[in-house]
Amino acid sequence: MPDWEDLRHFAAFARAGSLSAAARLMDVEHATVSRRVASLETSLSLKLVDRRGRILRLTTDGERIAALTERMVVDAEAIDRSADGAGKEFKGEVSISAPPALSALLLAEPLATFRSQHPGVTLRILGESRFASLEKREADIAIRLSRPAGGDLTIVKLGEIAFRLYASRSYLAGTRPNRWAFIGYDETLDTAAQQVELARYAGKRSINIRASNADMQQALARQGAGVAMLATALVGTDPELVPAAPSQPPVVRGLWLVLHSDMQNSVPVRAMSQHLKRHLHEILQARTKGIKA
Repeated sequence: MPDWEDLRHFAAFARAGSLSAAARLMDVEHATVSRRVASLETSLSLKLVDRRGRILRLTTDGERIAALTERMVVDAEAIDRSADGAGKEFKGEVSISAPPALSALLLAEPLATFRSQHPGVTLRILGESRFASLEKREADIAIRLSRPAGGDLTIVKLGEIAFRLYASRSYLAGTRPNRWAFIGYDETLDTAAQQVELARYAGKRSINIRASNADMQQALARQGAGVAMLATALVGTDPELVPAAPSQPPVVRGLWLVLHSDMQNSVPVRAMSQHLKRHLHEILQARTKGIKA
């Protein structure tokens, strides 16, 4: 029988597409992934990876074994979720995934109060633009700006986030609109609603600076680098930034709390989701109250 850890590492490699990406997924060194894949090949007496060239690719046997292994990993993750979801004790770890800027803006206060009330629970915060997989236990709870379309998920709408074009006062005073430079996300978020609207408004004008997170976009706009599409809750009452196109209607996106349905019976996960639902709505209202519209 092949070693389970060899199978897990091979599944991560097949899923991620490279040794380095699989290593990040497994939180190990890429040499560990390479060693585990080689060990699996030895135990199965099959060549699973074509190592010719700079890019490693699965062989035909590798693709066949990867499909079988992925099903095994999915089933193992379901067992893990079910066991954790059945836990009745108020202890353990709760992991939360949220867009980076929103993590600091919205989550710091409720997470701090939750920890003070429940010191037996360890919190892990994943500030990332990509969607963490709840099925694969990459996170227990996700805060998202779009409603997931499928999966066995429990989904609650927390409120709404508005986005507007902002720039520094000095930039708007010294730059004609037809000469505006624009600051946006990198290409991985070109389909995000606020990025689509930024591109539409820019028209033939270029997005001259791309940054992967909203905090950097705000900092660049504050320094007079151009016009950025920012969440009004993030800008707050920043004295350096003003709406660049106040007559344009904002882009409004829903804010959603998502958890896998298997985790609803986990005492700490359920308590955290209820805690976030109670607090995030009023935090959003407080952050947007009095903001320059």
